Amino acid sequence: MARQNSKNIDYEKIAKSESFRQLSKKKNSFLWTITAIFFILYMLLPVLTSYTKILHQKAFGEITWVWIYSFGLFVMTWGLAHFYVSRANKYDKDAQSIIDEFERGAGQ
Repeated sequence: MARQNSKNIDYEKIAKSESFRQLSKKKNSFLWTITAIFFILYMLLPVLTSYTKILHQKAFGEITWVWIYSFGLFVMTWGLAHFYVSRANKYDKDAQSIIDEFERGAGQ
């Protein structure tokens, strides 16, 4: 539920502020980086299994590296999701502090 303010907030002015632009740039950089990591590691599985024999080698007994890599992708997905949530919470706090700054009139 959105919090009720006695003041009207000029979100267009906030969006044009330097502090918001820096936050947006930092957030976008993080999102593109985490997306690239996720995509590259996921796409490596079909490439490595189809065009090379690297992952077809036995790792432990009858278990091949394909199984280990595949399990690692699940671990990576959960890890990146938790990392994303923690960073998103930080970005939300930073955005709220920018809004609070404008509410106090410091950003006017």
